[in-house]
Amino acid sequence: MTQPNIKSTRIGYASAVLCAILVGSISTASKPVLANTNPLMYAALVYLLASLASVPLSYKTKGFQIRLRDWPLILAITISGAVLAPSLFFIGLEQTTASDTTILSNSETIFTVLFALIFFKEKLRPRGYLAVALVLIGVIIVTTNLQFSNFLSNLKNEGDLLIISSMALWALDNNMSKIASHRIDISRLVQLKGFIGGGILFIFALVAKIPVNIMPTEIPNILLVGMVGFGISLYLFLHSLKRIGTVKTMLIYSTGTVFGLMFASVFLHEKIGWYQILAIVLMLTGIYLVTKESKNVEKVHQN
Repeated sequence: MTQPNIKSTRIGYASAVLCAILVGSISTASKPVLANTNPLMYAALVYLLASLASVPLSYKTKGFQIRLRDWPLILAITISGAVLAPSLFFIGLEQTTASDTTILSNSETIFTVLFALIFFKEKLRPRGYLAVALVLIGVIIVTTNLQFSNFLSNLKNEGDLLIISSMALWALDNNMSKIASHRIDISRLVQLKGFIGGGILFIFALVAKIPVNIMPTEIPNILLVGMVGFGISLYLFLHSLKRIGTVKTMLIYSTGTVFGLMFASVFLHEKIGWYQILAIVLMLTGIYLVTKESKNVEKVHQN
């Protein structure tokens, strides 16, 4: 390996680790703000800020053109990943804990692979299906708190289900974005996604007469989540994909769960139970297996 390649690889690993840390901070940084701010308004502000954070990256793009046939795909990605998914995510976060939200966010990877199997007819060996089962078991452990006598009635709250639903929508977004990335410069795609999605949510919030109740002390959290947690983390994620590949990036990215739990414990004083630790072990094991499964599935999570 040449010296430049070694340097590039190190940058890739560093980018993935920093991305995991930033993503892990989203739930903890958002939880206090949602106590006073409507989730839809918050989602609008976050995505508009994420779009703003992508301006320096997209500014360097030359020859930017979007063909007419690309717009339906762009709108589908925006509605799924920048309107519905963040709305459900922040409404769910308002109703559940930051620590459980962090763990359940791992289901995005498994949903991404499941959709790839369904829509792209990709195959998994038995190890891959075992990986899917492990992550789903982890999700069940978190949502039921290991109380299985009556599965439906023992769900801790609707927030967990909303978080899982948002992960499914973001997974759909990932698969559609994989297609779009071959047609459209991805930095421009991120910018349009944030601007259009955030704009739609903001207009909806205004029409619904949702007030912008933001305390001055909450502004740093909103800037952190929008520009750093969503905007810069995606930039780092793409850098890592380019330099060390999707498999290694996803393995490191999945450690965002650990960072998220640490943040929730330190800053929100949330207690981490042994069932959550068990869920982490199962889900990370499943994610490790599924990302090792095949080179075809390897590129599914590119967005």
